[in-house]
Amino acid sequence: MTTMAPPSTPTTELIERAKRALPGGSFGNLPPEIIVREGKGARVRDVAGKEYIDYLLGSGPMFVGHAHPEVVAAVQEQVARGSTFFANNEHGIMLAEAICAAMACAEKVRYTSSGSEATHYAMRLARAYRGRDKILKFEGGFHGMGDWALMSMAPRQPGNFPQATPDTAGIPGALKNEMLIAPFNDAATATAMIEEHADELAGVIVEPLQRLIPPKPGFLQALRTATEKAGIPLIFDEIVTGFRFAYGGAQEYYGVVPDLCTIGKIVGGGFPLAAVAGRDEIMKHFDKSRVSDDQYLPQVGTLSGNPIAAVAGLATLEILRRPGTYERVFETGRQLMTGLQKTMNDAGIAARVIGEPPMFEVFFTRDEITNYRDILRADEKRLARFNTLVVERGLLKGATKYYVSAAHGQAEVDETLTIWRDAARQL
Repeated sequence: MTTMAPPSTPTTELIERAKRALPGGSFGNLPPEIIVREGKGARVRDVAGKEYIDYLLGSGPMFVGHAHPEVVAAVQEQVARGSTFFANNEHGIMLAEAICAAMACAEKVRYTSSGSEATHYAMRLARAYRGRDKILKFEGGFHGMGDWALMSMAPRQPGNFPQATPDTAGIPGALKNEMLIAPFNDAATATAMIEEHADELAGVIVEPLQRLIPPKPGFLQALRTATEKAGIPLIFDEIVTGFRFAYGGAQEYYGVVPDLCTIGKIVGGGFPLAAVAGRDEIMKHFDKSRVSDDQYLPQVGTLSGNPIAAVAGLATLEILRRPGTYERVFETGRQLMTGLQKTMNDAGIAARVIGEPPMFEVFFTRDEITNYRDILRADEKRLARFNTLVVERGLLKGATKYYVSAAHGQAEVDETLTIWRDAARQL
């Protein structure tokens, strides 16, 4: 990165101003002490001038790196022409075509501005299509910040399946009865629940890779088989995995095609854009001319499909289509995952590195991790301490995830391994 100008406002003053203006002094994402000023490629700097190798990537969107010149150029050109129109725009149409060409399940696309909106509408769409109310999701699965999604996403004291547990204050108690909760990676239990509740279910929603837990061989296919047999829409929440694991998302990577999917993060190139995509037979409920009044699902968003996000997304997808892009990301991620596990082994620390090369984490446990309850048995305090040590040494990451970008190279890998070894020694 180039030399940064001195900070115009001291960090301590900004932190105090944030505490006065923001609940908890933050946007609700990272601790208030971290105030990022700029990013370039695989690195960011805070307002004090400290540089970090960035494994947060804005919580995932910056898959081609920060301020990629092609994305910046596309956005600057569009800004001069207008930011948003509420009407259709050519770039939004072109991006929808690109999504349909990439995602196996996508015959039609409807835009939103956030992943939470997209998953909310995907579940509503399934209800409109099926004429049923209940949704089956998996314990520990994250599907945004909507009321239905925040059922058994991170329960501290998990209950009995299929009972849902609200994860936040403010959710109506009646919604507990509208969500069924199944254990991730347990194909037999999930299949039995789908069969038992087939007449009540509107849809089944799942992260193909649940937060960081890979699906066991055959698990996603079992969901596909059971839902297809019952005529229930299978929804892949690909807000995180879309365009990350492969150009065609997790449905390409794992070889299982759902009826609907949600995508976000990467597809907006760092700007607010997400979408529901899926089979025309289901997506037609967004089209008033094709369904009865009681089956129609109105959906309006002020910034949905806005041209700035659309041109950023188109530029990002153009970069991702280039030969070797995904191969480089996976090679970088494999080096990092292998190196992190070796670091813990060499230090004599019981740990498991799980995930896929584009996104992974270390959990401090000797046991295999295949579902949410396995993560609860890991040493949460030790992970928090390790995170503190690596952030102090110049790695920026979230509480439980390393994101790898196409901008991370061998220099970042080597520096990261050195930081991990030093932090592990202190741990």
